[in-house]
Amino acid sequence: MRHQEKIQNERQPECYPFLKWAGGKTQLLSKIGKVLPQYYARYFEPFLGGGAVFFYMVSNNNMRSEAHLIDINKELINTYNVIKSNVEELIVILVKYQEEYNKSPVKFYYDLRDKFDRDATTIAKAARTIALNKTCYNGLYRVNRNGEFNVPMGRYKKPVICDSENLRNISNALLNSKIHLYFSDYRTVLVGKTKEDDFIYLDPPYDPVSTTARFTGYTEYGFTDKDQRDLSLIFMKLTDRGSKVLLSNSDTPFIRELYKDFSRYMCQVNALRSINSSSSKRTGHKELLISNYSTNTG
Repeated sequence: MRHQEKIQNERQPECYPFLKWAGGKTQLLSKIGKVLPQYYARYFEPFLGGGAVFFYMVSNNNMRSEAHLIDINKELINTYNVIKSNVEELIVILVKYQEEYNKSPVKFYYDLRDKFDRDATTIAKAARTIALNKTCYNGLYRVNRNGEFNVPMGRYKKPVICDSENLRNISNALLNSKIHLYFSDYRTVLVGKTKEDDFIYLDPPYDPVSTTARFTGYTEYGFTDKDQRDLSLIFMKLTDRGSKVLLSNSDTPFIRELYKDFSRYMCQVNALRSINSSSSKRTGHKELLISNYSTNTG
């Protein structure tokens, strides 16, 4: 059942990420909120992931423009589209999955993970994505070279597989005709679609802080040092174009060097790394927020 499109100026019910996501920005929203530009023409987020910043802007009535939400992960974009258009059918499946998990967690998890039907409906695929994310190890999304999800089961006492209220609120937000979702590479979107006064939030896979911290399993393609360099060059092109750009990444010498021309707009923030197996190693990490505009004037 489709919800009515959100009426202009009507306050959108609060919504938040429906997935756990490595590098998710929920913990930094209070800081990011302070450096958002005061004015922009359109909003672009080409590394959508869990969508924490978008949901924050929607929930605080700051999403007053056309928004383009993009990711190279097909399963992720499919899940967003299903929530947008078929949320009630999705909830029915997730409620069933919750019941099955509660009866036999291990059997449910590995049956769902290892017996994937590539010809399944879009709704079935979305339900699988959400259920695995809520029950896998630390909410990690990782695929092998064949694009197969290969994360082991997590250790949760009572994971919530179906948050019906939040899913319906998200569906309501996405049904706004100004919100556009699509699967694409970040280069295609940033170079070909953005214009002067657009606001682009970039949250790429982070530069690893050590040789053992590299994580490139978000898609079967990974994200390399070359990708980081390419993105920094596009950041400069967008600046020359007159777009407003905010980027988050690890605070490493490599990233600081790539964005040294914007050092006056760098802000160091503290963050947690939720995917570390040791809870003692999840704290004390430094990240950077880098913009090409003054955060005092937007």
